[in-house]
Amino acid sequence: MRTELVSEPGDPGRPNEDFASVGLPASGQGGSLVVLDGVTPPADGGGCLHSVPWFTARLGGALSELTVSLPDVPLAELLSRALVRTAGSHAATCDLSHPRTPQATVALARWSPARVEYLVLSDSVLLAESPDGTVTALLDDRLARLPRSALATDAQVDATVRNREGGFFTAAADPSVASRAVTGSLPRGEVRALTALTDGAARWVEMFREGDWADCLAVVRKEGARALVDRVRTLERADARRRPARRGKTHDDATVVHVEL
Repeated sequence: MRTELVSEPGDPGRPNEDFASVGLPASGQGGSLVVLDGVTPPADGGGCLHSVPWFTARLGGALSELTVSLPDVPLAELLSRALVRTAGSHAATCDLSHPRTPQATVALARWSPARVEYLVLSDSVLLAESPDGTVTALLDDRLARLPRSALATDAQVDATVRNREGGFFTAAADPSVASRAVTGSLPRGEVRALTALTDGAARWVEMFREGDWADCLAVVRKEGARALVDRVRTLERADARRRPARRGKTHDDATVVHVEL
């Protein structure tokens, strides 16, 4: 088994809000990957004493442990349990009902000799490659389907579409959000590699249109995860020179996890 993990902050002066891990049980049977993309809070905060990296470290740590220690529990149930555990660690000090309480997008995969299970919530990406080279993108595309008018301002997003019916969902404090995730499983023999990306790394496909998902996975396999992030950074710098007024971050935290099963 080959694994590779790269995670880089968008701004070296700010903490990386992503989380990534690969877990291989002591039994040697299967494994799991966890990728979280923390949602950057507004400048006026989100009703919490803790940072987004604090949240993603705790949620990611809980998921890393649970996905390997409880192999028979479905991933959605494990996400729910991890959210309960994480919320309990700061419910007494923070307003967890705030729409910007610390939260994250999620991509999980767990494999055994028999099957590969997956869970995706919001705009992180999970790619599954079959033995014949076909790449399937396992996506939660609810955010991408929303009209641009619904995303005009952070205040509008928080009031109308964030963690709401008809909008999109992220992992925050409410454990019931786990039931909103995109989940499924594939026969183990139909998957030879998995690649998980936060949206900062997925920009190579989604923002800059440098190739499709199969091309993206091919870059990671042939050149490495670092090469994909470096390509994204080069494109971001060039885009900032061409379009300095583009709304949003010039550079985003970028994480790539690649596992060849």
